[in-house]
Amino acid sequence: MAAEAPRRRRRRRVLSLVPFLGCLWLLQPAASSSSSSSRSSSSSSSSSPQQNPPPAAGPSVRTFTPFYFIVEPMDTLSVRASSVVLNCSAYCESSPKIEWKKDGTFLNLGSDDRRQLLPDGSLLINSVVHSKHNKPDEGYYQCVATVESLGTIVSRTAKLTVAGMPRFIAQPESASVYRGNSIVLNCEVNADLAPFIRWELDHQPLFLDDRVFKLPSGALIVSNATDEDGGTYCCIIEIGGAPKYSDEAVIKVLPESESLLDLVFLRQPSSLTKVTGQSAILPCVAAGIPTPFIKWTRNEEELVTESSQKFLLLAGGTLKINDITEDDTGTYICIAYNGNETIETQADLTVQAPPEFLKQPSNIYAHESMDIVFECDVTGKPAPTVKWVKNGDVVIPSDYFKIVNEHNLQVLGLVKSDEGFYQCIAENDVGNIQAGAQLIILDHAPATTGPLPSAPRDVVASLVSTRFIKLTWRAPASDSHGDNLTYSVFYTKESINRERVENTSHPGEMQVTIQNLMPETVYIFRVVAQNKHGAGESSVPLKVATQPEVQLPGPAPNIRAYANSPTSVTVSWGTPLSGNGEIQNYKLYYMEKGTDNEQDIDVGGLSYTITSLKKYTEYSFRVVAYNKHGPGVSTQDVVIRTLSDVPSAAPQNLTLEVQNSKSILMHWQPPPAGTHNGQITGYKIRYRKVTRKSDVMESIVGTQLSQLIEGLERGTEYSFRIAALTVNGTGLSTDWISTETFESDLDESRVPEVPSSLHVRPLVTSIVVSWTPPENQNIVVRGYAIGYGVGSPHAQTIKVDYKQRYYTIENLDPSSHYVITLKAYNNVGEGIPLYESAVTRAYTDTSEVDLFVVNAPYTPVPDPSPMMPPVGVQASILSHDTIRITWADNSLPKNQKVSDARYYTVRWKTNIPANTKYKTANTTTLSFLVTGLKPNTLYEFSVMVTKGRRSSTWSMTAHGTTFELVPTSPPKDVTVVSKEGKPRTIIVNWQPPSEANGKITGYIIYYSTDVNAEIHDWVIEPVVGNRLTHQIQELTLDTAYYFKIQARNSKGMGPMSEAVQFRTPKAETSDKMSNDQALGSAGKGSRPVDVGTDYKPPMGGSNSPHGSPSPLEYNMLLVIIVSVGVITIVIVVIVAVFCTRRTTSHQKKKRAACKSVNGSHKYKGNSKDVKPPDLWIHHERLELKPIDKSPDPNPIMTDTPIPRNSQDITPVDNSMDSNIHQRRNSYRGHESEDSMSTLAGRRGMRPKMMMPFDSQPPQQSVRNTPSTDTMPASSSQTCCAEHQEPESTTGSYLPGSQEEETGQNLPTAHVRPSHPLKSFAVPAVPPTGATFDPALPSTPLLSQQASSHPVHSVKTASIGTLGRTRPPMPVVVPSAPEVQETTRMLEDTESNYEPDELTKEMAHLEGLMKDLNAITTA
Repeated sequence: MAAEAPRRRRRRRVLSLVPFLGCLWLLQPAASSSSSSSRSSSSSSSSSPQQNPPPAAGPSVRTFTPFYFIVEPMDTLSVRASSVVLNCSAYCESSPKIEWKKDGTFLNLGSDDRRQLLPDGSLLINSVVHSKHNKPDEGYYQCVATVESLGTIVSRTAKLTVAGMPRFIAQPESASVYRGNSIVLNCEVNADLAPFIRWELDHQPLFLDDRVFKLPSGALIVSNATDEDGGTYCCIIEIGGAPKYSDEAVIKVLPESESLLDLVFLRQPSSLTKVTGQSAILPCVAAGIPTPFIKWTRNEEELVTESSQKFLLLAGGTLKINDITEDDTGTYICIAYNGNETIETQADLTVQAPPEFLKQPSNIYAHESMDIVFECDVTGKPAPTVKWVKNGDVVIPSDYFKIVNEHNLQVLGLVKSDEGFYQCIAENDVGNIQAGAQLIILDHAPATTGPLPSAPRDVVASLVSTRFIKLTWRAPASDSHGDNLTYSVFYTKESINRERVENTSHPGEMQVTIQNLMPETVYIFRVVAQNKHGAGESSVPLKVATQPEVQLPGPAPNIRAYANSPTSVTVSWGTPLSGNGEIQNYKLYYMEKGTDNEQDIDVGGLSYTITSLKKYTEYSFRVVAYNKHGPGVSTQDVVIRTLSDVPSAAPQNLTLEVQNSKSILMHWQPPPAGTHNGQITGYKIRYRKVTRKSDVMESIVGTQLSQLIEGLERGTEYSFRIAALTVNGTGLSTDWISTETFESDLDESRVPEVPSSLHVRPLVTSIVVSWTPPENQNIVVRGYAIGYGVGSPHAQTIKVDYKQRYYTIENLDPSSHYVITLKAYNNVGEGIPLYESAVTRAYTDTSEVDLFVVNAPYTPVPDPSPMMPPVGVQASILSHDTIRITWADNSLPKNQKVSDARYYTVRWKTNIPANTKYKTANTTTLSFLVTGLKPNTLYEFSVMVTKGRRSSTWSMTAHGTTFELVPTSPPKDVTVVSKEGKPRTIIVNWQPPSEANGKITGYIIYYSTDVNAEIHDWVIEPVVGNRLTHQIQELTLDTAYYFKIQARNSKGMGPMSEAVQFRTPKAETSDKMSNDQALGSAGKGSRPVDVGTDYKPPMGGSNSPHGSPSPLEYNMLLVIIVSVGVITIVIVVIVAVFCTRRTTSHQKKKRAACKSVNGSHKYKGNSKDVKPPDLWIHHERLELKPIDKSPDPNPIMTDTPIPRNSQDITPVDNSMDSNIHQRRNSYRGHESEDSMSTLAGRRGMRPKMMMPFDSQPPQQSVRNTPSTDTMPASSSQTCCAEHQEPESTTGSYLPGSQEEETGQNLPTAHVRPSHPLKSFAVPAVPPTGATFDPALPSTPLLSQQASSHPVHSVKTASIGTLGRTRPPMPVVVPSAPEVQETTRMLEDTESNYEPDELTKEMAHLEGLMKDLNAITTA
């Protein structure tokens, strides 16, 4: 009901007036609906105003009368005793009477012998009077035009300035100048007198040109001096009468000097404030030997003055800027340089703009008692102030004349005397303009022939509040039913003759609510009924007094904020217009944007300066006024950003990379967030030689984060430092860091060769590694990568400098078998690895004998049958469509060189369960570059080796996710609908692009009324995040809009969608709400309600008025829903019965298999077992001890897999990912633990298990998976599984890529007990968002961890559990479960282990490790 009230009030204004006022009352009272643009009265106007045709009410209705200024007076500069004419001319059908005002007072021109009115209305002032104490003619003049019985208009205000008495502030002085240099001769006078200055040389007028130039201040610049410039100079002021001469100055021109002279500025620019359209001159004159050159920059960008009409370089380097616009605002720097030194100076140019109308008042027809609004919108810099004038008199705001929406004039309850001309006058520091419109009050239409209704009866106030009154009445006696009658309620304040009207919304309604009344005020009401013949009699006036109200202050008007410095802001405001009682104080609230920590300050005046703010940070401010009753209404928030400053911190992570013998590449990161103090505009690089004191060289670069420094000397050490720049200057610099260029240029077009030797010396808890560089010294080596780990060299990786020849690996475990690899690397990539292994000594080992393995000779291993699969498969992501696959072959010599006819097959596919198609390719090297992949897609890779007719099984899989790429398709299904009840608001909906190529981080909505407009002219609405709907408010009614949408991800913007057209509705419904809310709240005051752009309205149907389906549609929908539900239930029941039967049968087979295996206590090997190289350990021969059976039917270690790290669980989408994060505190998606199970992670223990080999049930066969947010879920397995024999690949060598089904080869997960896969762990993929360096290898997941954690080594061991011993059994490496299953697994493993059980578990593991050491030693 409350929402319907505003609509009824709006409708009743129109509908109920028809019988009473005829077609004239159909006119809307608002200015925007019943008027047209009035003629602007600015000086440039010359045509008559546009006029609305009068309402169709017969020939007696008056029309608008053209009345405007043709010419208006302009600002004028005059001199004493001269004559001045101020022009003015007005047009009207009747000749207007012209009068003049000076400083707001009418001039009596009839009795003035010096001032007279010219026939066209201009003002002539003869013999201007001006002295130090008498300035009768100087001031502000205004032309006033009046037409009797029509009205009065006033012109713009013109300022008359009279130049003062001629006197010199500074005079020229004698000096000397070297030939070719510049000199400046001062002649400073009042700014008013500067135009009247001229110069003489040797008592002859001086000719000015590009070399000899007079500044606006009067000073003279002589540049590139020649012998002819020597002589006597004199400055003269001529303003009528005798000229005034300055002192004479003798200038001597000296011959050119061979000695050096320091650079100095003879004249520097000073900050200027100019008006758009004017020209500005910034003087800059420098002298020195050699003769300096001058160049200019604006906002750090060099200005091009050659062949430019905008920027001109005048004498001595002075800069002239023509036809100034607001874009020319900025800081101008003059740089003087002569090859030996450079000096600079700067000045700020501020551009102001005079007021300009965006919308002018329009002529209006209206009736008495109506409300009207004259609209006026202006722009300018500074922001103009607006005042209104009616018939030449300033309109003073009151209860009936109000300024609304900053500049518009609202007149309430019109009376006949309100008729006339209204003018909007806008003024700022630069100028003023005016525009006017005419108001005509129409008479009511005469009543037609027929009976009129009598007076309504029993008018009473049924509800009286502080600010509204509800009136009810009965129908007139002449028409007791009153169904066809409409009513108008006229009301006014007591003793006020200005009456307002409110109409009922529909015929027959006999009540109305009058809003926006004043508290504790007496009002007089009367009601008039209307029928089709016209208005009837008025009811007896009814006096009603509103209730008293505790008056709280209203919002303070004109709140403004401006930044004074990088840390202070000044806020000012006006006194509230409403509220009883004296304002006691104000409370100023402010807070940093994006935070919710609002602070407040008590202020006694109307302005305050807040200090100690953050630099270059946005703050919001609001003000609440307090009186004796408490806090009033808060103002709207005003947002301002503090000024910028130099960065308060140095750039981060400065690194140097020697490219060759003459260049070094610098890399760095910006200063930390929060220390930029503005927009980073570039970086200043300083560098110098270290060997001796030398000049510091300086270079300024853009906003890039790397720079190549060239032209350096060979074999020389250089130091570098860098600082960030803003428009304010240079910030803090980094510390000096040094590096040395190469002695000679080496080859870096390929990776380094294998190091020539590798030596290891094991100790108890450390291993000393030493090596020699590659034999080929012509290839660049930038460093060495040392990998090591228990059983695998990929557990830890350490990089050392290219100069280093040894390294000690610390914090190792005693009596442990470590595998060590060494690779040389450069910018192309890593070279061939060199492998060694070593066993750390036991604590009891007192032997002092050092074990050295010096490039031990290679003993060939007989070819196994089948061949051993490749190991250590790694996926290194290079780009959005390319991944490099590398691996090692244990059947090759230690130098890993292929010398026979073997080849490798690489297969890959996307890691999607539904995708079973593999692509394959063959290669004869130990790496392969896979190209043509999809962006942001997870792939799995595996490799097999083929030699002759023998092939290996597929290796363990490696995973890699390609980098993101900008979206390559636009958002889909863009639709635009109007928001119900708010026709000015629309809702844009869309779907994500089909080729997002990454996580969508936001959208940009473009909309315009012109589909052919340039894209930079469209309005932009940013949408943050992955939302698929957005509201756009305050659109124009009945207007066609075009919409385009663009998606973005971390890599950039995608293409735009096609333009979608939408036309806003023609009518706007009323949303006015009742205002009967007391303002007596305490605290911070009332703040305006802000719904925000994220508000999503309920979506209803589009066919019915209110978005709800019809009864027929509703019944059909109900039938469909019930049918679908029944069918779904039946299908679920059938599937459940079928699955139950299959599960029962399958469990029986598994139990039988388990029982059979448990009966054997000895490991029965296969006679065809292949003996692997000594580098690898026979883990399958280790005995594993299962845990005791638990009474729990679903024991943890039997059916529930334990994820080893956070990467084992892969969310299908972001929502699922966040779900898992929220539900499991123990699961950290952003941490990478050392192959740690979820259980070990919760207990805080260091894990000591790795599973690249077989394990026995009921243990989990756990795989390391790549470290990325999109990895597949952890595997699951049952008690035991049947084994499949791998098919022997006997096909011939097939080059190229091909499609194959997974059924053709043994799945990766299946491992034969006689051929265990002793593979390296699957390598990690670089985390999302990290910078990828193709020169660096992917970090293996074995012992991968976050940077904040200490580095732990990881032992390779079998997994033992509590309880009775079970013999080793072959297992099947399981496939990845769905995410929902993984989530359930996490829940199941949350609370089944106790600390005591873990202690026993770890004790078993320690025993197993001792057995492992004994086996490997034997």
